[in-house]
Amino acid sequence: MMNRRNSPQALRFAERRRREDDAPRLHEQVPNLVSLRLDIEDRSGIADGSEHIRRVVIDRAPALFLLPCGDPRCADGEHDLTTTVMRALRSQETSFHGKDSCMGSVGASACSRVLQFEGVAAYRP
Repeated sequence: MMNRRNSPQALRFAERRRREDDAPRLHEQVPNLVSLRLDIEDRSGIADGSEHIRRVVIDRAPALFLLPCGDPRCADGEHDLTTTVMRALRSQETSFHGKDSCMGSVGASACSRVLQFEGVAAYRP
């Protein structure tokens, strides 16, 4: 039986954590950012998914927005929202949205999960 520390999920989590630790900090990239909230909806192609709100701690957050696929059976799936979110923040947009399809696989099939998000940001003048 596989040790939990060496499970595929644990290894993906550790790799994502390493990438976050190595990324530049959000407060360095967007110094006048005061707050950021992401409303996230993770859906499968067939059924409703999950919804949650991610409040970003600006002082400690990496300028990297990686979210795991919501399907625990998905291999090599994640959602990288970094380009969309950072473009919006650098343009000082107060609200923005995006969508990302998972590029992972479930068994022999492509993963059908799609993540949609709405961002709300506030800035210092």
